[in-house]
Amino acid sequence: MDKITFPHMGFYYIPITYLLKNTTKKEIIIPPKITKKTIEIGSKHSPDYVCMPFKYNLGNFIESLDLGANVILQAGGGCRYGYYAELQEQILKDLEYEFTLINFIENNRVSIAKIYHFAKKENPQLSLVKFIYFSINTIIMIIIMDKLSKYPRENLGFEKKKNSFLNTQEQFLKELKSKKHSPISLIKLYYKYKKIYKNLPVEKPEDCIKIGLLGELYSIMEPFSSNNIELKLASYGIEVHRYTTLTYLLFQKKHNIKKLLKKGKKYLKYHLGADATESVVLSLELAKKKYDGIVHIKSFGCTPELNAMSILEKISNDYEIPIIYFSFDSQTSDVAIDTRIEAFYDMLLEKKNLKEKDIKFL
Repeated sequence: MDKITFPHMGFYYIPITYLLKNTTKKEIIIPPKITKKTIEIGSKHSPDYVCMPFKYNLGNFIESLDLGANVILQAGGGCRYGYYAELQEQILKDLEYEFTLINFIENNRVSIAKIYHFAKKENPQLSLVKFIYFSINTIIMIIIMDKLSKYPRENLGFEKKKNSFLNTQEQFLKELKSKKHSPISLIKLYYKYKKIYKNLPVEKPEDCIKIGLLGELYSIMEPFSSNNIELKLASYGIEVHRYTTLTYLLFQKKHNIKKLLKKGKKYLKYHLGADATESVVLSLELAKKKYDGIVHIKSFGCTPELNAMSILEKISNDYEIPIIYFSFDSQTSDVAIDTRIEAFYDMLLEKKNLKEKDIKFL
């Protein structure tokens, strides 16, 4: 009997599991939560200079195969990662694992038709109507997860009761996993938790430090891969804004490239690939909105983001907005991240205080 697994990325495993379980009717092996062990396993069997998402995913696959999985689903694309499924498959075959790997990417996008044909093969009784129904529920899950993550991200650093936002998030995800859902019940769940979040007591100054978090998608959406940088920033009383979500990647990104190039024409002539064009244009927009700073994150070996960094420096100089860069690999130290964030925060605070003094003097 087939046992299906897929790569881990943040909490998005919840809607993915929902879709696969309800359409294939097979056992789903949810990859273990990413830990240091995951990246150690992945790094051990990966080429040295391949990007970090490759290593994390390979570690995911090995952990899941060891738990009994024999079907691996892959849907990575947008950059050279779109060529990695065959390499990962060969590495795992060389390690003598027996499995089938199925790649859902077609023309650099996730193919819904491929997902349907796979589910139909696993579950011949699946009708197109049922597949569409469960797909709609999955899409709604992803959208409400992304919508509900915005308010906590911006207010976590100002909560009066410690862990109130994280505890609420945990309860929301528990409900999302444990109940049978319909589109209506999911929408009700969204409004329920939107209200709960808004009612959590916060003490937030009007002139708090605001930063934009941008960069390579995996580092942004998988907290472990960036050493939980959002929580670290929030601990300093910083309002964090980030824009890359699964909703954006699935439903907006493809249609936004021309608009982004038009907005960033002063700095960009061509699409840089992956998320790098967004990094440039969002930096420009954040600078124009007078944000206090920008945190740019990427995995080690991410070529598109490396190309963007020289342009980001120009934006930083032109608009006098500080940018700090983090590149994560298997050797990245929590202490090093904490030290650099603390220094960046002190610099932003000093810059803000000087600006206020100048205003008062004038």
